[in-house]
Amino acid sequence: MKACHLLSLGVAALWSCVALAAESTEAESLFCRHRAALAAGAESVGDIKYAPDRKVDIRHLALDVTPDFQKRTVRGSATLTFKPIAKSLDELRLDAVDLTVSAVTCSATLAGYQVTDKEIVVTFATPVPPGRETKLTIRYSAQPVKGLYFRTPSNGYPASDMQVWSQGESTEARHWFPCYDYPNLKFTSEVTCHVPAGMTVLSNGRQVSEAKDAATGLVAVRWLQDKPHVNYLITLAAGFFTKLEDTYRDVPLRFYTPPSDAKEAALTFADTKPAMEFFEREIGMPYPWAQYGQVVVLDFHWGGMENTTLTTLTDRTLHRADTETLSSSEVLVSHELVHQWFGDYVTCKDWSHLWLNEGFATYYANLYMGDRHGRDEMLYGLYRDAQNVLGRSGAPLRPIMFRRYATPFDQFDYRAYPKGGWVLHMLHCQLGDDLYRRCIKTYLDRHAFGNVVTEDLNSVIEELSGRSYDRFFDQWVYHALQPELEVSYSWDAKTKLAKATVRQTQPVNDNVMLFQFPLTLRFKSKAGTVDHRVHVKEKEEDFYVPLRQAPEIVRVDPEYTLLAKINFKLPAAMLYAQLADSTDMIGRLLAAEQLADKSDLTTIAKLKEALNHDAFYGVRVKASESLRKIHNDDALEALAASVKQPDARTRHAVVGDIAGFFHPRALEALRGCVDAERNPVVLAVAIKGLAPYQQPAVREALLRFLNSDSYRNRLADAAITAMRAQDDPSFIAPLRETLAKREAAFTSYGFGEALDALAFLARNEKSRDDVRKFLAGFLNHKRERFQLAAMKALGTLEDPEAIVLLQTFASASKETPQQQAAEKAVAALRAVNKPADNLKDLREEVLGVKKENQRLSKELADVKKKLDAGAAKEPEKKMEKKATK
Repeated sequence: MKACHLLSLGVAALWSCVALAAESTEAESLFCRHRAALAAGAESVGDIKYAPDRKVDIRHLALDVTPDFQKRTVRGSATLTFKPIAKSLDELRLDAVDLTVSAVTCSATLAGYQVTDKEIVVTFATPVPPGRETKLTIRYSAQPVKGLYFRTPSNGYPASDMQVWSQGESTEARHWFPCYDYPNLKFTSEVTCHVPAGMTVLSNGRQVSEAKDAATGLVAVRWLQDKPHVNYLITLAAGFFTKLEDTYRDVPLRFYTPPSDAKEAALTFADTKPAMEFFEREIGMPYPWAQYGQVVVLDFHWGGMENTTLTTLTDRTLHRADTETLSSSEVLVSHELVHQWFGDYVTCKDWSHLWLNEGFATYYANLYMGDRHGRDEMLYGLYRDAQNVLGRSGAPLRPIMFRRYATPFDQFDYRAYPKGGWVLHMLHCQLGDDLYRRCIKTYLDRHAFGNVVTEDLNSVIEELSGRSYDRFFDQWVYHALQPELEVSYSWDAKTKLAKATVRQTQPVNDNVMLFQFPLTLRFKSKAGTVDHRVHVKEKEEDFYVPLRQAPEIVRVDPEYTLLAKINFKLPAAMLYAQLADSTDMIGRLLAAEQLADKSDLTTIAKLKEALNHDAFYGVRVKASESLRKIHNDDALEALAASVKQPDARTRHAVVGDIAGFFHPRALEALRGCVDAERNPVVLAVAIKGLAPYQQPAVREALLRFLNSDSYRNRLADAAITAMRAQDDPSFIAPLRETLAKREAAFTSYGFGEALDALAFLARNEKSRDDVRKFLAGFLNHKRERFQLAAMKALGTLEDPEAIVLLQTFASASKETPQQQAAEKAVAALRAVNKPADNLKDLREEVLGVKKENQRLSKELADVKKKLDAGAAKEPEKKMEKKATK
């Protein structure tokens, strides 16, 4: 699955996901399920988790369902064909959350059944003996809160795009049909769905029949998945869709989109055929299923989901040609497609081995990008993945293979995705192309349609390579972190020896090992290139390399084969030489990155040269970023003079980096971009960059874009982001008016962000009544995402009078998204207002104490004066007495 969870995540996160299409290259932001996920895993730690016992071998599951699009309910039956495995079976427990069961029948005699809010327990009158095939049918109905999602007019979506779709991973299937909901059991399946005429029904496998029921007018469409797969991969999508078709060899390829998005379908579909051709060639085995379809659904929670033969995709992956290279579905489409081999054909036995699904998908998507666009593109993908892993501070020390997760969701983070992908890359580099490919093909062949654990991969590699990989998997998979290296270099002109010192600085404890790994040191000079391969195994080691002359360039891990945080500081001359090395993209990237620490004119000139002339866009982007980090007038001028970039990705970076300055020259460049730029993604960044400048011309521009028309309302979203950043209450009225009049123009995510911006702008107003009432009007909106966004916005408004509104939702007995959102908003309001009330009381108390102190001080002063006066009179009295005598 590819991350980005939009609401919960946030799977997240991918990796915010985190807004799904991050403005820094949308091409890389739409990942399988949990890429916020890719936000570091939650701190929660549970008991040790193992796969449950399989008391039965389920052979087949047949679902026959009828969704009610008005009521957003489903009714139907689930028929399981199973055999007890080793012992006689007296009861069968099935996962089932809040299902209403009307009948249970079985080919074996039943003693009865029980239904709880979490499971169905079927008890047999006589235990079913091992190996006896048994059929069990459960008739049920449900109003799912997870697992099956409706997009209909009754919950705020256009009738022309009406649809229902399912999401199984990791444990959502149990919310809409009774099942064994764990990945350590595979079976064949079929889905029959009854829908109104004119609708399309999609599921796993191949469609085998379609017939209209004269009595009901509904059309029954049956799909059969005749090769085994796991429960979470069972899928259903039904509704109004348009279709594109193609074939690769004899494999039908189909792409479905809501009718309103049909014009954008072709660009996203285009990568399917070349990706399938590459994966067959790279993996060495044909696509293993009957056909391959992709369906775009409305407001999908993730980037994509690799259901067997039918991937679900978010509608946010659709794009238009005017975004140039900034919008692409290549990574998302390829990631989900390669899951058909890694994740579907072979599947992790339990969630602790999730990396065997997601790590393969992440790495092979990078391999595809390299095949499609050149090796540098693959390396750049690995670089970004490495930054995702290495750039974390304070993350829990968890290994890739980890059993103490609280919920399966916790496993969908950077460990499974980019770190898992890097483990495969390191294996690939150590084994070489041919042996690596033979190992992977053997791994797939040996476990076809089965479950796998990490040791299955290790055993194949050891068998075919003849080498022990126990330490490799122990340090990279079963223990946490990765090497952190301090590297230094020196040259001895007398002995002509280069000295490299490598010191491991990562913590070494029960969770983190002292690593052992091969490492290449490369020395370049006019005399040629010398590669010196060493094996690092100590805390600190010195390596000496004889050379003919002093090197101009020294590179550590020049082929990019090691996941490690390497701190290797070089003098400027070496960095300049490395930045100019046309044969080493990663070297140029690292040089540009390190030059951000310098601010002299020569460095700025070198970075400007790279920004405008480097052959690879990623180096140009890094040069732009380094100029922003240098952050002086000369760096800004270099950026402003480099806006005209042929590659939109670089242009996007330059404009975004110029926006990192507050300067008249930056404003001039941004306004020029706003006037001339035609790429809406770049234009959106320029609009956001206007936020620091509270000028009439900027205000006029923001109001103009607020009411502009653009695909998915991108430019209005950017204007709202800038308005929020300006924190100017004068935007409250026009923003509120736009939200009232142009609701339909916004995406669900964009409208939610706009409501929150409105609340933020109004939070310090003396009277927040109008905004509070406006936001409250969305608490009962048909669309759930609007409801949740309104609740969040009321929390942002900081108006204590909103608490009573939110409490009506927060006090609900059943945990729902609305109840959780309201509870969170109430907590936010109380946190903001309680300190204010306490501070007010404290101020009054302090003032009271101060007044009392002043009164006491005055009294004390009076007493002192009286005492002083009394003391002064005593001598006088004594003198008077003497005089009298």
